[in-house]
Amino acid sequence: MPRATHLAWLVAASLLAACAGPSARPPTTASPGVVDSAPAAADLSGIDVVFLSTMVGHSERTLQIVRLARDRLRDDALRTLAAAIEVTEADELSTMRGWLPTTGPGANAAGHDHAGHGDDAALDRLRAAPDTDVDLVLREVLADHQRAAADLARAQVGVGRDERVRDLARRIEQSRTAEVDLLSGYDAQVSEAPGGPRSS
Repeated sequence: MPRATHLAWLVAASLLAACAGPSARPPTTASPGVVDSAPAAADLSGIDVVFLSTMVGHSERTLQIVRLARDRLRDDALRTLAAAIEVTEADELSTMRGWLPTTGPGANAAGHDHAGHGDDAALDRLRAAPDTDVDLVLREVLADHQRAAADLARAQVGVGRDERVRDLARRIEQSRTAEVDLLSGYDAQVSEAPGGPRSS
């Protein structure tokens, strides 16, 4: 199996497995037959609100990263991964925004403007990268970015209060870790290939 085809299969399998986990909006057990679509925003602890708010900003930046590079990517497997990340994180972003409070003590944190927070240098690298290097730059930028998301989610699993938010954090940690492994594995294959590193 060609390397690019094999990697594309791994990408699809990994992300489908991550997305096939429990729904981000599970039913409660309080009243049989009644589905609670989301944790009550007013009942979320401060740590849950901070996590969701931080992850909203992080996912917004992820979408910026993949959308900035997607039309310039040369490698089919990398395009597959970027597209899957875009769909997954857009869905998670919608979920998290719906869970965050719009009034009350947590509203300031939930409504905090994340524009320009971190990764500006990464975006500049992508913008400046010539077409021959954009695949390599995206792999490096995205691996660092998703590794940070996995670390945040892993910490939330240990300290979060709302079980639905913790479940989302578990799935974020698993999916981002899988993405980092794929990106790192691809870099290793490129480095070991005859002729050394190349951009696509």
